[in-house]
Amino acid sequence: MSIAAWLSIRNIHLFLMYIGVVKIDLDGLVLGVLANGPLHGYGIVKALRAQSGDLFKVGEGLLYPLLHRLEDDQCIQAEWQTTTEGRPPRKVYALTEMGRKRLAARRTEWESMRSAVNTILLPEGA
Repeated sequence: MSIAAWLSIRNIHLFLMYIGVVKIDLDGLVLGVLANGPLHGYGIVKALRAQSGDLFKVGEGLLYPLLHRLEDDQCIQAEWQTTTEGRPPRKVYALTEMGRKRLAARRTEWESMRSAVNTILLPEGA
């Protein structure tokens, strides 16, 4: 199998798990989704799935502890919003200034990682 085939979009998550960056990147991915505007938990899940072509399927057991940690780290803030039609209020999450700084750092780290991986796996002339 060629390197290009191995790194296809269907296999990139396996590669990320192998090099141990999934947990680190999930923080960045959630912050990146929230950079587009505040969302409730299910909205974050839907955005991650939609923007990743259905590759990132994050469940509640992973998302909500991550959101609580990001809130404790002051990267996001949560606010209860009332809904229409008698539905219960929903907790909506938004980026803070600290979250924007962490997202910028994650993007820089990702670019460095991507560049290093590409240099090794996709050398010029290969």
